[in-house]
Amino acid sequence: MNNKISDKDKQDWEEFLAKDQEFPNKDSLEKKKARGKVRLLDLHGYTLDEANKTLENFIKKSFEDNISKLIIVTGKGLHSDNHKDPYVSRDLSILKHSIPSFIKQNEDLMSKIYEIKNASIEDGGEGAFYIFLKKNNLFK
Repeated sequence: MNNKISDKDKQDWEEFLAKDQEFPNKDSLEKKKARGKVRLLDLHGYTLDEANKTLENFIKKSFEDNISKLIIVTGKGLHSDNHKDPYVSRDLSILKHSIPSFIKQNEDLMSKIYEIKNASIEDGGEGAFYIFLKKNNLFK
């Protein structure tokens, strides 16, 4: 390991300190999401049935509240124990795969949804997705 700091690194560090820039505070970002038109639901640890019921209620309530964007965190399924059960599909029982399928098969939920797409890395990447809700015209 090299303990010496190069002149270039020192210069970069000095320039960085001189900019006096602020980094986004993750906690304040979560507060902004809560105040705005974005809601987050983390389904880690839920059974498939619990997750489906919770998500259904979450989508309906968010639609009523005229929220435009939902971030749904399912995880990547890396810690799932379903591989131990030979009667359970490895793919379809994992929330990551089964939750979007549940939504798409539910006509009532789909009538409230404009788009479903993968989340960006800062919102969970492969372990999350977005639901963009239609405007609720009852609450203009």
